[in-house]
Formats: sequence, C-alpha cells, structure tokens
Amino acid sequence: MDIGYLCTEPEHLTDAILAQVAERAQAAGLALAGTVQLSPPEASREKCDIVLRLLPGGPVRNISLALGPLAISCRLDAGALEEAVMLVHQRLGSAQGLVVNKFGRQEAAGRGLVEAIGMACSENMPVLVGVSPLWRQAFLDFAAGTAEALQPDVDQILAWLTARARPLPAGARSDGALSAGFLAAGALAGGAV
Repeated sequence: MDIGYLCTEPEHLTDAILAQVAERAQAAGLALAGTVQLSPPEASREKCDIVLRLLPGGPVRNISLALGPLAISCRLDAGALEEAVMLVHQRLGSAQGLVVNKFGRQEAAGRGLVEAIGMACSENMPVLVGVSPLWRQAFLDFAAGTAEALQPDVDQILAWLTARARPLPAGARSDGALSAGFLAAGALAGGAV
C-alpha cells in the first residue's frame, strides 16, 4: 500500500502542485483517476469555491454551494461531491494511480473519497493525497502509519507516483478510456465495468 501525501501552507500550493503532477503524469502516459482542485481566476473567487477536475480528462465540477459573500458556513455541496466520487469509482479500474485533491472534513468523517482510497490500496495502486493542515492529524490516524509525507516538489512527487504506478490494466488506455475489447470481456464475464 503506497500512500503519499502533501500538506502545505498555504493550502492552495498543494492544489497547484497536485494539478501540475497530474498534468505531467498524464502527458507521460500514466493513467490516473481522481480529482484535482482548480483555482478560479482571482477576480471571480469567492471565499470557498471548490472546483474540481476529474481525472483523467474531466469533467470540471463546481462542488460549492452559492451561499453569497457573507456566508460563514461550509460551502461544500455534499451531493455534488458524491456525484464526483461516483465518477472516480467508475474510473479506478482503468487507472494506474489515484489522486485525491484533499483529505478534509468529509474524509475525516469516513465519506468523500475515503472508499476510493481503500479501493486503490486494495488494488496496489499508489494514492497521492492533498491534506488540509486542519485535517492532517485525522488523515494520519486514517492512514495508520502507512502514509509517506512528500515534499512540495513537482518533480519528486511525479517520480514517486511513476515509480509506484501499477501496470496499465489490459484493455485500458492511458487516457483512462476503456477499449471495446476490455468492455466486451467485462460484459462476457458478467462483470460491471
């Protein structure tokens, strides 16, 4: 089980690094599943906009509630997050690694992408996780001593992920799509793909 995590101050540095790692990994042919958080242009950014790009190739999803600029409560749209999580689960079978943009409140409560992390670990797939400083201890408790702290260096993290990537599943393509043969084999075996 290979879990690497990045926890930076300020948090948006983690988002930027994970997005760069995912982009470069995919450009190098590594098939990834998961999420990276995009930073909207500063002019349009509200206090807590959460915009995710689902790997490997989208879509982009805003998982924030529009509560207005004076709102002080959490802006996470749990329903939108769960829709994104379902897409990540569907894509894990054709992935060589999982990227989780953030281990936060939802994951600390056993929701969000926690099940995807467990699925990836059970498939010997490396998991790269961004961790909010506020939820770092909850993440370390969750990982039970199995997570490796990574330095905020794109090249080093990319090397870590590449070295641990599982072989590309037969019939899968590095862009995350499944070949017709892979889909047919799954259907013939009675499996859900």
